[in-house]
Amino acid sequence: MNLKSNRIARRAFTLVEALVATALVGIVFLALYSGIAQGFGILANAREDLRANQILLDKMEEMRLYSWDQINSFGTVNSFVPAKFTEDFFPTGTNTTQSTFNADGQKQTNSTFKYYGSILITNVSFINAYATNLRQVTVTLTWTNGAKIYNHSMSTLVSEYGLQKHIY
Repeated sequence: MNLKSNRIARRAFTLVEALVATALVGIVFLALYSGIAQGFGILANAREDLRANQILLDKMEEMRLYSWDQINSFGTVNSFVPAKFTEDFFPTGTNTTQSTFNADGQKQTNSTFKYYGSILITNVSFINAYATNLRQVTVTLTWTNGAKIYNHSMSTLVSEYGLQKHIY
């Protein structure tokens, strides 16, 4: 009979085993939680980069619509191409901005953050017979997320006798 009572007592966990198991579950939970949090952070950075690339591509496509005279007017008083611009994280037309009301009861719309961009049109750096008919367009985009500053840029060449002269 004494043997039977010892078997029942041996089936229970000791306090040390329970504490070790609880510590292991806690460590696994913290690792899982930090992995999920880091995954959301990486996803947010990927979204910001994607939006930045969309803005850069949009500005480059705008360059295709300008005439040679409009591109050459860059940096003058009558410049058609803006040197600086700002874009919201959410494109216009989407209903994802936050609306608040100030003390006067007026509605204020706040976007999450803005991208600040600049366009620079310069002469090409190489010397060829057709170098006078080319301009280098560089679009640079800057934004901050927290304390970190991000920069992206895109550059292309624009020709006086571009595709539109050959197609039409």
